[in-house]
Amino acid sequence: MTFAAQILTLYPEMFPGPLGHSIAGRALAEGRWSLDAIQIRDFATDKHRSVDDTPAGGGAGMVLRADVLASAVDHALERSPNAPVIAMTPRGAPLTQARVRQLADGPGVTILCGRFEGFDERLFDARPIEEISIGDYVLSGGETGALVLLDACVRLLPDVMGASSSGDEESFENGLLEYPHYTRPQIWEGRAIPEVLRSGDHAKIRAWRDSQAAEITRLRRPDLWERHGGTPDLSPSGARRKR
Repeated sequence: MTFAAQILTLYPEMFPGPLGHSIAGRALAEGRWSLDAIQIRDFATDKHRSVDDTPAGGGAGMVLRADVLASAVDHALERSPNAPVIAMTPRGAPLTQARVRQLADGPGVTILCGRFEGFDERLFDARPIEEISIGDYVLSGGETGALVLLDACVRLLPDVMGASSSGDEESFENGLLEYPHYTRPQIWEGRAIPEVLRSGDHAKIRAWRDSQAAEITRLRRPDLWERHGGTPDLSPSGARRKR
C-alpha cells in the first residue's frame, strides 16, 4: 500500500519542493509514497475564481470561504475516503511524534493549507477536519507546515530510511531528547570524543547515552522531563526501546 498525500493549496507549485530531494525524494521516485497538489481555486464558482472574502463583523485581512473549501475537501475525500483531513493552523493541536507515527501507519493524509486570516469556522463544523499546528508562531500559509508534516511521516515509511531501527532512538521517540553524537577525528580542536564511547563496553555506552539524554531533556525541555522523566522506557510515539 502506497502512502498517498493530497495537498489542498493555493500554491501547488510549492510541492514537492524539498520533499523531492534526499530520502523523501528517492522514496517518491520509487513509488513508496505519492503526492498530489490540488489547486483550491479550481473549486471556485465565480468568473474571478474567488476563494476568500472580507471577515464578518469587520476587521483586517480576508477569510477563506467555507463553500469553496468544502468542495475541495469533498473532492479529496471522494478520492481518498480513508485518509484523515488535516488543516494546518496555529490554533491546532501541536504536532507530536506519536501523531506522526499514527499517520505514517495509515493510508495517507489530505492536508488543507490556509492563507490570509484563516478559514471560515463553519468549515470545521461541517466537515471531518483535524486542526494541527507545528509550533507557537505564525507563517504566511499552511504549505510550510504541510512540508514539515509530510517529511516527518515519509521518513517513517517502510524501507525509506536506510535501517529500520535508525529512528528508534531519535529525539521524542522515547519521551526524551536524543543523546549527543560524535565521529572522527578522535580529537578536534583539543576536544576529545568521550572515553566511554571508545571503550567498546556496550552496557556502559548505553548507560551513558541514557544519562545524557535525560540530562539534556531536564535542562532544555523541562516540560518533556516533567511528563516522561520518571519513565524513560515509555515511548509516547509508539517506538519500542530495545534492550
